[in-house]
Amino acid sequence: MQLNSYTPETLLRKYKLLRREMLAENIQWLDKRIAILGGSTTTDIRKMLELFLLSYGIREEFYESEYGQYWQDAMFGTQELLEFHPDIIFIHTSNRNITQYPIASDDTQTVNALLEAEYNKFSAMWDKLAADYKCPIIQNNFEYPFWRLLGNADASFVSGRVNFITRLNLKFAEYAQSHSNFYINDINWLSADYGLEAWSAPYYWHMYKYALALPAIPRLGESVANIIKSIYGKNKKAFALDLDNTLWGGIVGDDGVENLQIGQETSIGQVYSEFQQYLKAHEQIGVILNVVSKNETENALAGLKRPDSILKPEDFIAIKANWNPKSENLQEIAQELSLLPESFVFIDDNPAERAIINQEFPLVPTPEMGRPENYIKAIDRGGYFEVTSLTKDDISRGIMYKDNAARSKQQASFTNYEEYLRSLEMRAEIKPFIPIYFSRIAQLTNKSNQFNLTTLRCTQEEIQHFAENPNYITLYGKLQDKFGDNGVVSVVIGEIKGTELHIRLWLMSCRVLKRDMEFAMMRELVREASCQGMKTIYGYYYPTAKNKMVQSFYEKQGFTKQQEDKEGNVVWSLDIASGYQGKETAIHIN
Repeated sequence: MQLNSYTPETLLRKYKLLRREMLAENIQWLDKRIAILGGSTTTDIRKMLELFLLSYGIREEFYESEYGQYWQDAMFGTQELLEFHPDIIFIHTSNRNITQYPIASDDTQTVNALLEAEYNKFSAMWDKLAADYKCPIIQNNFEYPFWRLLGNADASFVSGRVNFITRLNLKFAEYAQSHSNFYINDINWLSADYGLEAWSAPYYWHMYKYALALPAIPRLGESVANIIKSIYGKNKKAFALDLDNTLWGGIVGDDGVENLQIGQETSIGQVYSEFQQYLKAHEQIGVILNVVSKNETENALAGLKRPDSILKPEDFIAIKANWNPKSENLQEIAQELSLLPESFVFIDDNPAERAIINQEFPLVPTPEMGRPENYIKAIDRGGYFEVTSLTKDDISRGIMYKDNAARSKQQASFTNYEEYLRSLEMRAEIKPFIPIYFSRIAQLTNKSNQFNLTTLRCTQEEIQHFAENPNYITLYGKLQDKFGDNGVVSVVIGEIKGTELHIRLWLMSCRVLKRDMEFAMMRELVREASCQGMKTIYGYYYPTAKNKMVQSFYEKQGFTKQQEDKEGNVVWSLDIASGYQGKETAIHIN
């Protein structure tokens, strides 16, 4: 369900109905426990957070602190919170929770002392929560005050409240930069975007002890939900973009490439150029661009090759410009890239085309674009690509997919697949987890759905725990070839029990399918297990709506089926005491 099509008032009014409808959907839910520690009333915040999380496939159980008891619950705990074992802690505070502001006559030394005292109150709380619960923490920064005693000088005088909040927000940001699993919910920006006067309406504080206006609460809930869905790997990965009246003004086939509206000559041309700049910027965070257009390929390429076009053909991984239904083209691109259709955001100015995609692929967002000058806002406010971590692999994703296209082109020139694999000159690095890759490994556990045997989801702290625990064998796999570096693409976690190794997690990125990386990983896992005295390896397959492709994985690896229940959960075993050969691959292991 796409909640962005509802007004805030409708979301608040129809909460129960929308919640019931979403919970009735037949999907595989990701269940999470979320603790909300509030410095003000949080009832409707919880409801809106719940709706947006459900729309992302995350089903929640909540703990809410008593009114204003966020700090006490964090520092001293409660039996209920301890037994709740939260997966996420969200601290909802506002500028009304700042203990003491400077007064106009305070000097720099006095203000600095107040600033440190306020920051230390919060940082001590974060440290305590991290130590006690070892889970991600989301903290609001502060919105600006809705009145200024010093007028414009409030921003520049050391004793001004605006200045004080700005400095405090920067200290919060510095803490986030130096602490993994800590995230800022930027209500400073949210309130500015919403309108500070409307956001801070005092009526709602004095009447209900809400630190923001009731109609603004859905925006807050969506913002927190975006952070949580990003933590658990539910971001989108790609754009599927229309061309005519979307990337440029006009219809290239009718108007001619020379008459398209783009560039600096006209105001509407500038609008489309700015939109292209916005889309191109997404390459910096690993979002891949694709074209889905009803057009002649020659015309589409001519439009993209205009000197004043920001986006060029080489910026796109796939260009489908033909007269086939766009749903078919989207499906083809997804298959070519080994992605699910719901990994895409579909951008098209035509409501009819959006409706068709919405009907064929309900999980693909199809934002309402409106007028061209609102295109950026329509996408940006959706939070489809919320960043909670940015790894080297994320930044290089576009290059990796282009390298894959080169590999596919080379494959077409071979009649023997084994010869093709040898021609790639593949080199793998397969080793136990190391800190430099903890973030990427955690990210993979939350993003990989298709080639994932058990779909165990892990935080970065949990990955570190597995790496440091002698009762576990961990392996990551990186794969390079003559076309480029695919980065970390495979992860295995096995639990040691006596002379048995139980595989709790096995996943692989779909971008390296059919290159035998799974067999190389298995050979290394068996070697490591044998070195540690293991005699039997047990593998587990838990079926989901998305991982059917690996249901026979262990059989192909030489395992024997031990049992299968009525839900399709299967236990496999492999005797390694008498030796294990495994499949020879064309991969050289470093």
